[in-house]
Amino acid sequence: MTEPRVSYLVGRLDRIVRRRLAAALERHGLSLQEYTTLSVLRARSGLSNAQLARRSLVTPQAMNEVLGRLERRGLVRRHADPAHGRVRPAELTAGGKRLLSRADGGVDAAEDELFGGVDRNRLRTLLTAALRGIDGAS
Repeated sequence: MTEPRVSYLVGRLDRIVRRRLAAALERHGLSLQEYTTLSVLRARSGLSNAQLARRSLVTPQAMNEVLGRLERRGLVRRHADPAHGRVRPAELTAGGKRLLSRADGGVDAAEDELFGGVDRNRLRTLLTAALRGIDGAS
């Protein structure tokens, strides 16, 4: 019997992780993309739509829709950047920070369930190295 390809395993894991995280986030009224956007903004406030799209692996058009939903819910605020015309940097509101903190608990529980028997520090190191290798090659 041959070993499964790494790409197959990564793809399968991606689908499982997405389903579990989506279920955990649904309880908080968030999609996976909305949670990702809020998390990116927590780490680095003031990013533009294009910067958020790159970091979240979606198109700028899709990110604009996500930001619009988050803004209407009062979780994110965008303001005009006088130095850059149409650029509207985004930041979390207090409500966005509170919801993100609550949602983190569900994500933590899902990750514990998914990866409880795995050395997560080692896994993080391997995945980060793989991503750096890909980013460096492009």
